[in-house]
Amino acid sequence: MGFSGFGKKARTFDLEAMFEQTRRTAVERSKKMLEARAREEEAHKEKELRSQHEDVDSAASGSSVMGACPALTCREAESSESEDGSNEELIGPPLPRQTSIQGPAEDTDDDDEFIGPPLPPGYKDSDDDDYDDMQEEDNNPVKKIPDSHEITLQHGTKTVSALGLDPSGARLVTGGYDYDVRLWDFAGMDASLQAFRSLQPCECHQIKSLQYSSTGDVILVVSGNSQAKVLDRDGFPVMECVKGDQYIVDMANTKGHTAMLNTGCWHPKIKEEFLTCSNDGTVRTWDVNNDKKHKGVFKPRSVQGKRVIPTTCTYSRDGKLIAAGCQDGSIQIWDRNMNVHTKFHCRQAHAPGTETSCLTFSYDGTVLASRGGDDTLKIWDIRQFKKPLNSVEGLSSFFPMTDCCFSPDDKLIVTGTSIKKGGGNGKLIFFERETFQKVYEIEVTDASVVRCLWHPKLNQIMVGTGNGLAKVYYDPIKSQRGAKLCVVKTKRKARQAETLTQDYIITPHALPMFREPRQRSTRKQLEKDRLDPLKSHKPEPPVAGPGRGGRVGTHGGTLSSYIVKNIALDKTDDSNPREAILRHAKEAEDNPYWVAPAYSKTQPKAVFAEVESEEDETDNKPEWKKRKI
Repeated sequence: MGFSGFGKKARTFDLEAMFEQTRRTAVERSKKMLEARAREEEAHKEKELRSQHEDVDSAASGSSVMGACPALTCREAESSESEDGSNEELIGPPLPRQTSIQGPAEDTDDDDEFIGPPLPPGYKDSDDDDYDDMQEEDNNPVKKIPDSHEITLQHGTKTVSALGLDPSGARLVTGGYDYDVRLWDFAGMDASLQAFRSLQPCECHQIKSLQYSSTGDVILVVSGNSQAKVLDRDGFPVMECVKGDQYIVDMANTKGHTAMLNTGCWHPKIKEEFLTCSNDGTVRTWDVNNDKKHKGVFKPRSVQGKRVIPTTCTYSRDGKLIAAGCQDGSIQIWDRNMNVHTKFHCRQAHAPGTETSCLTFSYDGTVLASRGGDDTLKIWDIRQFKKPLNSVEGLSSFFPMTDCCFSPDDKLIVTGTSIKKGGGNGKLIFFERETFQKVYEIEVTDASVVRCLWHPKLNQIMVGTGNGLAKVYYDPIKSQRGAKLCVVKTKRKARQAETLTQDYIITPHALPMFREPRQRSTRKQLEKDRLDPLKSHKPEPPVAGPGRGGRVGTHGGTLSSYIVKNIALDKTDDSNPREAILRHAKEAEDNPYWVAPAYSKTQPKAVFAEVESEEDETDNKPEWKKRKI
C-alpha cells in the first residue's frame, strides 16, 4: 500500500440503518403475497357458495353441512386477515397457509387443500397393481427362477461330476472325471472367468462329491478311492481318512472304508463331522480332528439281512437323521445316535439293481426327495414312508451322481436329465412340490445335466454338465452377488513386454555413483531392454570362422572338424555290400596286393573245395541219421 494510503479516513457502515431497510423490504413483500393469497381464497369461496346454492333443492341436509363449513372457513379467513393487518411488522418469509378442518369427503374433492405437490393420476391404482403383482409373484414360484442371465465356466473337457458352493456364496469349487478340482472366486474373477487354482488332490481318481462345511472354511473331497480328503479354502490338505483292513469280514471292526467311495456330505450343525458311504457296504461318520478311525458305522441290510451297497447318503436339515439310498432300491434312515436299527425304511423305493443318485431333505425337514437310477424322481413324507407322495417318470439318468434339489422357498424341485451324444439338449426341469407338475425347464447345453445347486442366499443356480462346463444362472434383480460381481469387471490385457521390465528401486538419498537413472518412459526402456542380449535372453548365434570363446567353429582348422566335414560330405551308398566288394574285383585281379602274393609259391593255382549237393549227403547217411519229416 505504501505511505500514500496513510491519512485517508476509513469508510463507516450504519448497521442499524441497514437492518431497518431490510425489515421494511421484507414487510412489503409479505403484504403483497398475503393480499394475493386472500384474493385467491375469496374467489374460491364465491365459487363454492354458488355450487352450494345450486344443490340446495337436491339435498337439503348435505347443503346445510356444506354451508356450515364455508362459513367456518370465512370466519377463519377474516380472523387471519385481521391478524395479518395488525401484525404489520412481520419480518421474514410468508407464513404457511392455515388448513381448515374438513371431513374425508371434502379432502377427496378439494385438491387445493393438500400440502405438497399433487399426486400423480391413478396413484391408488398403481399401488394396487404393485400389490397384486407381488401377490401374484408369491403365488407363482416360476417368476422367482433366476434364469434371465447366465455365465459359463470352462472346467475342462470331461464330465463335471461335483459342485460345491460355500455358505456365503463367495467361492465355487468344481470337480470332474478329469481328476481336477478347480476353485473359483466370484469377487476375484474378471470377465475372463478363470479359476484361481487347479489341483488333483486324489491323483488318478474321478471326483465324486465336493462340499463346503457349514462354516465354509474346509472342503470335503470324495473320489473313486477309499479315502476321503479334507482341504482348506485354498486347496491345501487338512486331513485324509484312514484306509480300513480289507481282510476283516465285519466292516464294523475296521478303522475305515475298504472299497471305492460313492458320496459324502457335512453335518449341517456340527462343523467337524462329515459322512461318507462306500462300496464296502457301510456308511461312516468321521471327525476332522481324528483321522485315525471313524466316528460311527451304519450298515444297511437287504430284506434277507445281507449286505447291500449304499450309493448315496445325506443328513437331515437338523442333523438328527442319516439317510442312505441303496443298490437294492431301498431308502434306509437311521437316528444319528443309534446305528443298529433303522428308524425309517422303504424297501421298494426304486427299482432293484439301480443306483439311487441323490437324496435331499426339504428346508422344512418333513419331505425327502430321491432321484433314482430308474429314471424317476419321487418325494416322500418320512412320517408315512410306505409310499411316495408324488413321483414322475421318464427323467433319463446316465450318471451315478445326478442331482435334485429344492428351491429356497421349498415350492419347487429341480433335477437334470441325461442325453446320449447327438440326442438333443440336456435340460434342467422344475416341478411344483405340491402337485408335481412340470412348470418350467431350461435347455442347458448339448450334453447331459449332471449336477445342480440352487443357493438360497445368492438365489443363483449352478449346473454341472457332461461336456466339462459349469453354468451359473442368475437374475440381476432377484439374485445377489455371486456371478454379478465378476461379469461387470473387464478383462485385464496381458502385455507381452512386461516380462522384460525390471523393478525400479527408488533411493532418493543414495550417493550419485550408486543412484539408478530415473526411468523416463516405459516404452523407451522396453526398447533398450530388447536390444540388450542379456535382458532379452537372446540366443547365441553360430560361431563363424575357426572359433572363439571356447567354442569350435563349424568348419575350423582342427583335424576333428576336417574329419567331421568330410564324413558329412561322403555321399557313397553302401546299401548293397556284394556290389561294394565286387567294385574292386578287377583292380585286385590286375594288381594283387593282399592275399594272392602270399600263396604265389605254395599254391600258384587256387584250389577250392568241392561242394557236394545236399541230396547226395542225405542218401549216403544211414536211416537212423536221416532227418524225420
